[in-house]
Amino acid sequence: MASASGERVRLVALREQALDVDEVLDALGDRTAGGLNLFVGRVRDHDGGRGVTGLEYAAHPSAEQRLAEVCASVAAEHDVIALAAVHRVGSLAIGDAAVIVGAAAAHRDTAYAASRVLIDRLKAEVPIWKHQLFADGDQEWVGSP
Repeated sequence: MASASGERVRLVALREQALDVDEVLDALGDRTAGGLNLFVGRVRDHDGGRGVTGLEYAAHPSAEQRLAEVCASVAAEHDVIALAAVHRVGSLAIGDAAVIVGAAAAHRDTAYAASRVLIDRLKAEVPIWKHQLFADGDQEWVGSP
């Protein structure tokens, strides 16, 4: 059986620096984990049929604490061994990793389910806003209040 949810949440961070998949893998490492699932969200070169040249992420001062709360709620609802979530803020280029979430569990189904819930809740509940820059010079904020 997994430990208390606080011990299962191993890495939560908002960063201006490039994200590192190996850091997340290391945080999720556990010899009891038979399944480990990662999701890496990257900046793509298009959105809605329009060319994207880059983007910026801005976060509310409470965003990291809210991300920790989301991780704790997912850990409480799923039989995971470990969870991790890191998100970029600041300016990103096409191809940069914007977010990495991961879950480790005894079995793959649990790891898949927990990582899916984690990324979906992060996107819905953590106050991080995307400012997209389009090739035509237009721009838009996504997810801002």
